[in-house]
Amino acid sequence: MQPHLSRYVLAVLLAALALTPPKGRAASGPEFDQAIGIGPSADKGAGEYQATSKTYRISASGINMWAASDDFYLMYRKVAGDFSLTVDVNWATGAGNAHKKAGPIVRAGLAPDDVYADVAQHGEGLIALQFRRTKGGETEEVRTPITAPAKLRLERTGNVISAEVAKPGGAFQPVGALTIDLPDTAFVGLAVCSHDASDRQTAVFSNVAMRDIGPVPASDRTTESTLEIVTVRTGERRIVRRALEHFEAPNWSRDGRELIYNGDGRLYRIPVAGGAPALIRTGAVTLNNDHGLSPDGRTLAISGETDKGDSQIWTVPLAGGEPHRVVSARPSYWHGWSPDGKTLAYCAERNGNFDVYTIPVEGGEERRLTSADGLDDGPDYSPDGQWIYFNSVRTGTMQIWRMRPDGSGQVQVSRGELSADWFPHPSPDNEWIVYLSYDKSVREHPANKDVRLKIIPVNASNAEPRVLATLFGGQGTINVPSWSPDSSEVAFVSYRMVKKK
Repeated sequence: MQPHLSRYVLAVLLAALALTPPKGRAASGPEFDQAIGIGPSADKGAGEYQATSKTYRISASGINMWAASDDFYLMYRKVAGDFSLTVDVNWATGAGNAHKKAGPIVRAGLAPDDVYADVAQHGEGLIALQFRRTKGGETEEVRTPITAPAKLRLERTGNVISAEVAKPGGAFQPVGALTIDLPDTAFVGLAVCSHDASDRQTAVFSNVAMRDIGPVPASDRTTESTLEIVTVRTGERRIVRRALEHFEAPNWSRDGRELIYNGDGRLYRIPVAGGAPALIRTGAVTLNNDHGLSPDGRTLAISGETDKGDSQIWTVPLAGGEPHRVVSARPSYWHGWSPDGKTLAYCAERNGNFDVYTIPVEGGEERRLTSADGLDDGPDYSPDGQWIYFNSVRTGTMQIWRMRPDGSGQVQVSRGELSADWFPHPSPDNEWIVYLSYDKSVREHPANKDVRLKIIPVNASNAEPRVLATLFGGQGTINVPSWSPDSSEVAFVSYRMVKKK
């Protein structure tokens, strides 16, 4: 054997030893035992696991991880089913392109244009959930206002991919969640790209925690609900409550200290800072997900039933008690309370058509405000009482509209790229409208879909909507008014279908 060949063989053996874990991936061994360059700069990378520090050190060049094709270096293994991967990323090289990237990743395959999702930490500190939905398709992203240093987490539950980040010493905060069509067994690992094919940058991954959950049949999944708050100015999200139960539709108390939500036909209140929920008694009424506070904060309007019939509308003291029925005709679903506290606005089906109605809070004769064919739903008053915002399918796709409180002056206010838009809620300062958006192809307002919370200014007719949050949800996410009293935050619920405990 020639001397140079001996050195080559020795190098290969040493590399294999460095990347091959003990059987069963013991805690002292590498979690990711294979390495590959993907894209035209594939031969310009290297990765190693350092057992002493339990870190991964990956050096890579690479044009970018973006557009329709990627160029980067990857340490990985195949993973079947659900997983959770958490890492810390530090750059061992301080220079380089501001958009060099490193982070946890899941890929459908190892071709440059494959479907994937990752949590990319950029050299400049930007952090984003990046994803390519279709092979050869364009990369998209959901950015978080949280910047490095931060702990990164990428999770798969079925085909829903979610990302969270945590500031040093802080709790994890959602970045976004959406459906990515991945095979049952995918490639999971750690990715690095220098954003410059002529340059090599090195990232160090520490505190790597990989949790294999495995394949989970639909019959073994249950709903995980997360009550969240998003800050309108920054888009930062925080978790109030996460539990393996189904709950929906948060309101904000008038003093800003509590949130009110429904679950399992009952109503609960919980401190905004988190804690144990407390039951609000509603007598014999079993709630659906429509409820909201009077302007003085003393009374709740609720939708529900006392038997097996369809929904009716009631009022009940915030402290709980026996409900008073306001609307007896079925089905009727509350959505808005006039600023003077005298009138309720609601959606109701009468004679085969769903329309918007109002009624005095003491009861009496209901007034029909819309008459278009198809569904008109989700009415909510502007804080000055001049408008009722609602959603209507009269154009063929569900859109946001508004009208005067007497039903006159009906005009569409949805803007931007066409989507199926539901449940508009004006902010208390009358500056913004927040609403729920599905893909334009989605009918009704089903649960467990990719949705976005969008926001538009009230008085800027040409302004494009801004996305506040990207999440997996829909029905139950934001059906009722959920602005904070100071108009700085919005509460909502996101969902995942996770493995039963």
